[in-house]
Amino acid sequence: MGTFVVSVGSDMASARIWHVCDGEQQMERVETLTGAPRSTFRRNDHVLTFFPDSRVAVAERRESFGLFPNLLQSGDASIARFYNLRAAGHERVAGFETDVVQLRPRDKLRFAYKIWTEKKTGLVVKLQTLDVHGQVLEQAAFSELQLDVPVSMARLSQMMGNTEGYQVETPDLVKTTAAAEGWALKAPVPGFQPMSGYRRSVASTAEGRHDSTLQWIFSDGLATVSLFLEDFDPRRHVQPGAQALGATHTLTRRIGDWWLTAVGEVPQQTLQVFAQALERR
Repeated sequence: MGTFVVSVGSDMASARIWHVCDGEQQMERVETLTGAPRSTFRRNDHVLTFFPDSRVAVAERRESFGLFPNLLQSGDASIARFYNLRAAGHERVAGFETDVVQLRPRDKLRFAYKIWTEKKTGLVVKLQTLDVHGQVLEQAAFSELQLDVPVSMARLSQMMGNTEGYQVETPDLVKTTAAAEGWALKAPVPGFQPMSGYRRSVASTAEGRHDSTLQWIFSDGLATVSLFLEDFDPRRHVQPGAQALGATHTLTRRIGDWWLTAVGEVPQQTLQVFAQALERR
């Protein structure tokens, strides 16, 4: 249980998190402390997010790989293949003694990281994403943390199940593969492995068609990249572009009759490599 803060430049957001695991099931509650009120509950891969202002609750399935503070828990061998790891001493974070390591990429397709892990549990308690000059692009850290606090799974389950007064929405989400949807990469992007794929309905057009978007997710064990593919719509997809917010970059581009939106915690050139390798089959 603890409070964690994410900072990007001068912007800062904080949330309160409760986490419990009984060996078979994991439950989590995240309560935002800044911005619009929002409570997110997760039981394994089932997620329910409450939006009090609109009285809407969104139910979905979501995999948790690559999410802070679950980094370095996957044992992904590609981390050692594509990052140089160096011990960087010991520091106290949120009152806990931590080991500090630096991970520097072996190529230009990923950012560097500085990671603080609690000595006894190995829990990541602070993470910095760094650019090629060593400047901090983004930081996530616990400002207050309590380990081994008895968090009631039954209580969290009860709160998650209490949707009275909320309109529960369930996005039309179907697990699929890129190959089944007719997409492939002409060449793999070094270090990034395909993790999963989903097809979701996004809108009903005036002509009565129901549009859908394919999300294809990749990870190198630390960073993730999502490729969103949908039918090209000249009314919405005006021109290609690129954006950056902290460590998260976005690339939009037309590919034939389709529109690509690539998003990831990677340099812009990595998204360009993905876009150039993508092909319709």
